[in-house]
Amino acid sequence: MKHIKTFYSIDMETRLGLVQVEGPVQPEELEQYTFHEDLVSFRPSKQQQKALVEIAKLEEGRIVIIRNGETVVGYVTYLYPDPLERWSEDQIENMIELGAIEVIPSYRSCGVGKKLLQVSFMDEAMEDYLVITTEYYWHWDLKGTGLNVWDYRKMMEKLMNSVDFEYYATDDPEITSHPANCLMARVGKRVENDTMERFDRLRFKNRFMY
Repeated sequence: MKHIKTFYSIDMETRLGLVQVEGPVQPEELEQYTFHEDLVSFRPSKQQQKALVEIAKLEEGRIVIIRNGETVVGYVTYLYPDPLERWSEDQIENMIELGAIEVIPSYRSCGVGKKLLQVSFMDEAMEDYLVITTEYYWHWDLKGTGLNVWDYRKMMEKLMNSVDFEYYATDDPEITSHPANCLMARVGKRVENDTMERFDRLRFKNRFMY
C-alpha cells in the first residue's frame, strides 16, 4: 500500500493569537521548530521533538501540529501500532494508530485539539485507513484539568467523535485493567470487510476461553 500524504494548513484565531494547524509535517521542518517547554505529557519537550521527527520519517508516519510562529504548542501522531502491543500482532497494512495527542495547557479549551483532528482527516488518503486509538487514564492530565477520570473520558470521547471515531469493545488486558480505558476506531470510507474481520480477531483473543 502506497502511503500518500497531502499537506494541509489552516489558520485559526485563538485567545492567544493566530496559530497554524498543519500537516503531515516533514521531519526536516519539525527539526527547525521549537517545541514548547510545556509539551511534557509523554517525555521532556526536546526528547518529544526527536521522537516526532523519527515518526515523521516513517513511510506511514504522520504528524499534524499546532504552531504559533516557530513554536509548536500541540501535535497528534499517526503510525503503525507499537510492536509490543496486541494491535501489531496481525500487521494490517491499512491500520494505523493515533498514538498521541497533546496540547499545552494554555491552549486547551479553545478548540485546537478538535482542529488538529479535523486537519488530519482532510487528507482523502485517510479514507483508506482504519485508524485506532487506545485511551488509557494514566496518560490523562487529570491534575492539570481538574477533571475526574469519567469526565476526562467523556471529553476524549467527544473529541474523537468529532471526526467519526467510535467505541469498540475488546478483551485487551491493558484496556480492561480500568473501566475508564477504551478502544476507539475510525473506519475510512474505503476500508474493506477483510480489514474489519482481522481487526475483530485482534480485539477479542479470548472469546472461546471459559
